[in-house]
Amino acid sequence: MKNKYQILLFYCYSEIEDPISFKNNHHLFCIQNNIKGRVIISSEGINGTVSGKRKDCIRYMQELSSNKLFSEIDFKVEHSENNAFKKINVRLKSEIVNSGISSKDILKNKGEYINPSEFKNIVKIQPKDVTILDVRSNYEHKIGKFKNAVTLDLDNFRDFSSKIPEIEEKVKKTDKVITYCTGGVKCEKASAFLKKNGYENVYQLHGGIIKYGIEEGGENFEGKCYVFDDRIVKDVNSINPIVIGKCYVTGEKTDRMVNCANVLCNKHFPLSNKGAEIYNGCCSEDCLKNGKVREFNGSGFYQKKLNGYNPYIGIDKSKLSKTTGK
Repeated sequence: MKNKYQILLFYCYSEIEDPISFKNNHHLFCIQNNIKGRVIISSEGINGTVSGKRKDCIRYMQELSSNKLFSEIDFKVEHSENNAFKKINVRLKSEIVNSGISSKDILKNKGEYINPSEFKNIVKIQPKDVTILDVRSNYEHKIGKFKNAVTLDLDNFRDFSSKIPEIEEKVKKTDKVITYCTGGVKCEKASAFLKKNGYENVYQLHGGIIKYGIEEGGENFEGKCYVFDDRIVKDVNSINPIVIGKCYVTGEKTDRMVNCANVLCNKHFPLSNKGAEIYNGCCSEDCLKNGKVREFNGSGFYQKKLNGYNPYIGIDKSKLSKTTGK
């Protein structure tokens, strides 16, 4: 059957009193129901991208939605011919997205949501007093972003709180500011932080780029969207797509995103077919000649090692025999 798999992108800020216990139970549920992907649990909520067969994903969404902690959770559902992950990874962290913003109360004054249909008209018209602010990292917006969006020199979202001086140079405090990211989890905190720093007219694209692509066809999103699964990037715009990515090696246009074939580097960058041939999937001659170089298979995706992470910590292994897939 075509598109027998689903890919779910979701997050929900909600206070979890016992995140360790919740993490262990949730992880077991994923294993028992053949769910693959990456999920982050913290005292402030849940954030993840998972995939599996349709029936398993439906069961997964029902499980989370039925929990009163996640009554406001919004799943972005995509259909796929393949599973987007090879394993399940559920981790416990201090934040569901590493923001560098320590205040636990900051989300009480977050930016209001703008739904995808309203945002579509704003992007098309682009009023002079409206700023569309991309709060994602450099490697993400270099491969794809909204038309006329303001981007930041940001290597990681955890540095966003230090970017207020840069934002003030690019964005007037009198402007209507609309923040956006891949699925919404980053722009929720970013919008609240902007309001805390004197920007009063702040909004956020509800559900991010992915929801906009699903509901409105992605019109005026230029390039491809960086995603945090085995696909690396995905098409969003089915209406007026263009390529904006430039090969890191040759400078020619490309919409393929890779990781450097050198294990020690592992840099994210756009790479054309011609560029891949020059350094065998590496970003430079130095990376090609120094360190461990992986074989470049054309995709530029390399399965991450667990780095000491034990997927079965806290799980009663006697319950694993109840899995639905085996």
